[in-house]
Amino acid sequence: AIYDCEPDAGLGNGGLGRLAACYLDGLATQGYVAKGYSILYEYGIFKQKLVDGWQTELPDFWLPGGDVWLVPHEESAIAINFEGEVVDTWENQYHHVEIANPTTIQAVPYDMHVAGKDGKGVSVLRLWSAKAPGLDMALFNQGDYMRAMERNAMAEVISKVLYPADNHPEGKSLRLRQQYFLVSASIQDIVAHHLREFGTMDNFADKVAIHVNDTHPTMAIPELMRILLDECGYGWDEAWNIVTKTMAYTNHTVMKEALECWPEDLFRSLLPRIHQIVKEIDNRYRAHIWEQTHDAGKVEAMAVISGGVVRMANLCVATCHSVNGVSALHSQILKDTVFNDYYKLTPDKFKNVTNGIAQRRWLCQANPELTSYITELIGDGFIYNGDELAKLRKFADDKKVLKKIGQIKYNNKKAFADYVKKTTGIELDPDSIFDVQVKRLHEYKRQLLNVMHIIHLYLNLKDNPNMEMRPHTFLFGAKAAPGYAVAKRIIRLINSMANQINNDPICKDKLQVFFLENYRVSMAEVLMPASEVSQQISTAGKEASGTGNMKFMMNGALTVGTLDGANVEMHEVLGDDNMFLFGLKTEEVIEMRNAGYNPYRLYSRDPALHRVLDQISNGFNDGVRYDDIVERLLFGKNCTPDEYMLLADFASYCAAERRMTETYNDRNTWNRMSLMNIARSGIFAADRSIADYAERIWNVPYKK
Repeated sequence: AIYDCEPDAGLGNGGLGRLAACYLDGLATQGYVAKGYSILYEYGIFKQKLVDGWQTELPDFWLPGGDVWLVPHEESAIAINFEGEVVDTWENQYHHVEIANPTTIQAVPYDMHVAGKDGKGVSVLRLWSAKAPGLDMALFNQGDYMRAMERNAMAEVISKVLYPADNHPEGKSLRLRQQYFLVSASIQDIVAHHLREFGTMDNFADKVAIHVNDTHPTMAIPELMRILLDECGYGWDEAWNIVTKTMAYTNHTVMKEALECWPEDLFRSLLPRIHQIVKEIDNRYRAHIWEQTHDAGKVEAMAVISGGVVRMANLCVATCHSVNGVSALHSQILKDTVFNDYYKLTPDKFKNVTNGIAQRRWLCQANPELTSYITELIGDGFIYNGDELAKLRKFADDKKVLKKIGQIKYNNKKAFADYVKKTTGIELDPDSIFDVQVKRLHEYKRQLLNVMHIIHLYLNLKDNPNMEMRPHTFLFGAKAAPGYAVAKRIIRLINSMANQINNDPICKDKLQVFFLENYRVSMAEVLMPASEVSQQISTAGKEASGTGNMKFMMNGALTVGTLDGANVEMHEVLGDDNMFLFGLKTEEVIEMRNAGYNPYRLYSRDPALHRVLDQISNGFNDGVRYDDIVERLLFGKNCTPDEYMLLADFASYCAAERRMTETYNDRNTWNRMSLMNIARSGIFAADRSIADYAERIWNVPYKK
């Protein structure tokens, strides 16, 4: 009961944040000396409240209760400078750079200690809280009261809210401030620690590995350059050598909006010295590319600054000694498309490290009954080494074991149904198939395709109320970014559909649909063990890896999915017999798009699809129409028609769901497939991912 009172830590958004948490566990358990850095947000991403089916964002007050795990170190506060004017001076052939009249704020560190298994190692997550350095009395006494107060207010807001909406200038400015605040404090902290121990930066790259986790901390690159140039007295070439040997970069997505670009004017005004350094990197890199290719088009495409914007992904790839994707397919796509020009010049720089999850949290902690039974069957070695789960394969034809696996799943389903009843009042049928899609709401993840199939089922049931049908419960959980209007509209559609289906007598004991409000980690820990079907249905080539797919797999859920992200590697170890694949492959998506994909033609030719889209357009009993969504699919509305190929994959998806329900009726076969998923999930342990990073990228000796 006490554990349940503790709020989820408001530290991240979606799978990337949860991945980082798993990696801290893996680092600590395996004995690597590591520190993570982030911002101590006063409010987490947001609490999702559904009001008339619409997502409403409420503040996530997590620190009352969450702060008991934080250890403040106010004595180690670091000054961060914004704005001001760059002043260059020369003295005895030494170049000095100072920032005149900066806006200075304090970054106060709070440490969260993440213990590994049995406390053998501890990772530190250092979180920075922004504080005003005190009221500027000089400004105040000059009568400039507003400016004096504004500086204080600006400092406080930096660590106020995780991921402010950036669809307006103020939001963009705040997010850029947040990013520099994080990297400046963190890099200064890393450098100070190194100098205390070694007294020189000459050996920095030999002793320290800094990993840029997606593009948000990219300014760590010019910030380390700034410290080496302006505070340590290195020349450009010496400093650049240290930086490039120290920094590595993981790309987590091929989506355009995640390959960050910042308006150069904003960048220059907020961070004048950092802009100077990035501009110099750009100039030198342009010269290097021209020297290598003599191709002006390539120079412009690969440039760090172009067209009035600073391109953060380009800065990472131009600088870092290692660039990796997070699944085999994703890493190949980076080489073939997104970073193809760079790959051709520096192929050895590009690597793959498939994501992983902490089995100690997502199996041992989340699913104690299954963990106990696995231990009874094969011992407890899998707790430390996920590969040990493979020993379960010898029980694949043991009917007693398979029956027990099915019983544990049913017990977890009842536990989740009790949790939902207690927290929402909704009653779930534990005798139905628990068919689950929980992840961030984005068009490429195709929650809408799932909706289309459910409507297809519903319309068939309306046609034939007495049809034989295995009871089926569809569960959704997702938050949409506050500024992502289409995603929020899809949430409204899911709830419109669910309301009609759940109140239609025809569907009683046959079909249920529920949208789980405010999906979060603590809910996932109850849901994952109870889930039987894992929906991993993104458009092939769009999902970098996924980690929810791994958590479902490790808990014995079967995947209905495309060959996208880490589903490809799942398929390699599971084969066709232990998952339900459908849809176009990555190359087929590209070919169909290049050939002139026409979704309206599919709509015209497929009566089932036609009927489903007409139902969406007309809406449901609440009177809300969704013709805008259908128009977006058929004709495009300020976008490519059916950009994520839902109509192209609809028939194949429906067929996969039919295969799944037919298989479900054979309980022995289903339980065997479930056991095989658990047995082959060890490859996706975070410990394996961390070992890959340590050996192949960080050059850190194995510590265990």
